[in-house]
Amino acid sequence: MSTWSDIGTIGTAALSAVAAFGSWKAARRANDTSHSVARIEAERWRTERTPDVRLSLHHLGGGRFNLSLRLVGPDNFGDLEAVSVEVLNDDRDHRVLNPTAELTQADADAHVWGPFRFSPGIDGTEEPGRSTQWTKLHMGRGRPFAMDRTPKGHWMTGMSQANWQASYVGHPVRLLVRCRNGDDEWTFFRDLENPPLPQEA
Repeated sequence: MSTWSDIGTIGTAALSAVAAFGSWKAARRANDTSHSVARIEAERWRTERTPDVRLSLHHLGGGRFNLSLRLVGPDNFGDLEAVSVEVLNDDRDHRVLNPTAELTQADADAHVWGPFRFSPGIDGTEEPGRSTQWTKLHMGRGRPFAMDRTPKGHWMTGMSQANWQASYVGHPVRLLVRCRNGDDEWTFFRDLENPPLPQEA
């Protein structure tokens, strides 16, 4: 075989390798683009399907309140398979630096530090009233959850219940809402206005 023939063969092989690499790179770029588009579309679909849950707190009289949850959209969403609401603590520091028999860190961690809690013993709510049970929410319909004003901690012997609640005047009721539909999950935060305390006679 001549030298020129060898050079031609090598050149052809090199060009074929370059062409193959170019094809592989183009295919990979197309595949990456396809995945990116699919990911963007999935996120857009999920955003458009985010449940629109409205919350409102209603005074029923005395010390009784209801938190109402209403699913109002999107229109093609249907019912929400499961929703749960949690009362969040305020932003104060609740570390127990000098624990005693009357107050431990576990006591502080279990306490609901805020103006409202869910009423223990109603709708399966357990002490201390931190969160609701998971429940279904129907489109266009409200779902009430019983709430009451949080009691002071058992260790707060030098504070009255009225003074405990007065310390939260102007502080919102802080709630974390978790929703589930199939494999999709959503979590969002809401502040509700703390209703005024009853006037003493």
